Amino acid sequence: MINKIPILLKNFCLSACLCGVLTCLLPFSGYANEFAAEVRQAEITLQGGSYMLSADIFYQFSEKAMEALQNGVPLFWDLQVKVQQQRNVLWNKTLVDTAIRYRIQYHALLNMYRVRNEGNGEVYNFSTLSAALDLMSAVRDFRLIEKAELAPEKQYLCAVKVNFDRDALPLPLRPIAYIDPQWYLSSDWTLWPLKK
Repeated sequence: MINKIPILLKNFCLSACLCGVLTCLLPFSGYANEFAAEVRQAEITLQGGSYMLSADIFYQFSEKAMEALQNGVPLFWDLQVKVQQQRNVLWNKTLVDTAIRYRIQYHALLNMYRVRNEGNGEVYNFSTLSAALDLMSAVRDFRLIEKAELAPEKQYLCAVKVNFDRDALPLPLRPIAYIDPQWYLSSDWTLWPLKK
């Protein structure tokens, strides 16, 4: 029994440390959505022979994200879109997994905000942040999948999420961004059935 005491003590210390770490992380979950982006509306419509996505996004900047932006740090968001075939066995089959990637940056010398669509390379300049966010917020007629690729007897699910890319932050900011809830700017997934 005497030889087992150090092992029991070691296991107790490991459990206490693990509980302490989890307790420290729990408050962050309460703040995760305070500054998060939000998918306010999303729909997929059939136009010709293609399904097209239209969505309205709301971007909420935390104080620290706003401060970084005003100091010239580029911020990246990905509008992730999935179309999945629903299946009863195993998991759903993903037919479309794509993203629209935006980069927003403030240029102090020009006193303007620049938004770049990283997918097609288009660049837009705005004198106000709200005008820049208006461009990022309205997604219209984004081609997803052809109608011919979907089987009439199958059920399909659409999913949209706005993901803030913390890995694209400058290296000194990244460790802070993973522990500070003010950098938890991603939305939850929005799911709905695809109407054929």
